[in-house]
Amino acid sequence: MSSFDRFYINGDWVPAGSAHERLPVLNPTTEEAIAEVALASKDDIDRAVDAAQRALPSWSSTEPKKRAQYLHAIADAIEQNVDGIAAVLTEDVGVPTKFAQDVQVGWTIQYFRDAANALSDIEFESAYGDSAIVRREPVGVVAAITPWNFPLMQSAAKVAPALAAGCTVVLKPSEVAPLSLFSLAEIASEVGLPAGVLNIATGYGPEIGEHLVCHPGVNAVSFTGSTRAGTRIAALAAADVKRVTLELGGKSAGVVLPGADIEQAARATLLDCYLNSGQKCVAQTRLLVPRSQLEAAESTTKAVAQKLTVGDPADPSVDVGPVVSAAQLARVRDHIIRAEESGAQLIVGGADSPANLGRGYFVRPTVFSSVTTDMPLAQEEVFGPVLAILPYDTVDEAIEIANDSEYGLGGGVWAKTRDEGIAIARKIRTGQVAINGAIPTPDLPFGGFKKSGYGREGGAYAVNEFLEIKTIY
Repeated sequence: MSSFDRFYINGDWVPAGSAHERLPVLNPTTEEAIAEVALASKDDIDRAVDAAQRALPSWSSTEPKKRAQYLHAIADAIEQNVDGIAAVLTEDVGVPTKFAQDVQVGWTIQYFRDAANALSDIEFESAYGDSAIVRREPVGVVAAITPWNFPLMQSAAKVAPALAAGCTVVLKPSEVAPLSLFSLAEIASEVGLPAGVLNIATGYGPEIGEHLVCHPGVNAVSFTGSTRAGTRIAALAAADVKRVTLELGGKSAGVVLPGADIEQAARATLLDCYLNSGQKCVAQTRLLVPRSQLEAAESTTKAVAQKLTVGDPADPSVDVGPVVSAAQLARVRDHIIRAEESGAQLIVGGADSPANLGRGYFVRPTVFSSVTTDMPLAQEEVFGPVLAILPYDTVDEAIEIANDSEYGLGGGVWAKTRDEGIAIARKIRTGQVAINGAIPTPDLPFGGFKKSGYGREGGAYAVNEFLEIKTIY
């Protein structure tokens, strides 16, 4: 079992003190400890913020072209070790290896490249007529707090644009799945990123995360996680009027319009819902279908779900791995049980463990039908491989159902034509909508409406989140 008893602070590996609490990191497939990590104290966070503050003047004045070179160098180094980092994610998070390689690591690489490339499109200083100059300057020290479901990718989505903007960063990854971030720290050191520009320390959110958010040396906070935790962070940061970017929960709807290919739409929405074992905030977990096509949607999703292989994510034949922890397993099973109790019709799956798996945090791919908007399954984020099918009678009703959520992160529209799909997408109150299964790219703006948060990640949009505007006249 590996032991990670150091934090990456000021360009060096700083040992944790003997009094630091150690936390085992469990492999969700085997339920066995694969590593032990030290949990930072408030003093460690203070040291990390101090290092970031001291590095800020030099890094912020570094030419954008030079900052871009560092970001490309980090991307190059990750690209040279895709398989190794993906293997860590498979053990740490339970994500199938192919998905870890293509998305969790692939998008990490792209976030660094896109942030670097965005610098050539951002005008950091420009004349405003003959009487003024408008400048874009880094906001300062950024606290980046990231989740366990996409630990490396979500960290890259914050770290890369913040560094591109000229900010320095203190990153606190989730203590549940932190191992891939040690790889990022090693790469930052290898490429010669100046000391203090990126600092990484693991620790509990309620204690260390809040201390970091409230630290007077932090100028901005970027957080991805639950809406409950996000509202707490926003309230704490408001006391010092800090810039905050939040990417929170979701309950996205895939709307199938009359005349669309119901089998293709149902299959694609189900598979989107099950990606990363359903642990994806933007997953389309509600499938909205014309009532006349409800039976077709049920039969298609049942057939597809029954063919999926659940098991060891390191096995290339496996489609769905485990959820990340025992706590998450209990949470998902509770949602399934409550859905049955509320009157939803179980089409496939259920709360029982898969018959062929004696250990691991596995959930049977599950589909419920005849779900109504007043049921908890239609409103609450499950974060597991559970799809809800909701029938509708008119397109206006479908739009109303899609928008009947406190969240507004993602969604999809399936239509006979692109123009018809776009017309309906414009009426759905979410940060992004896919037409006929279109796949987004990391450079597009990503973020939410309503309780899904505010601010945007991706490409130049993300870099601008970390820039202040100054007028000289």
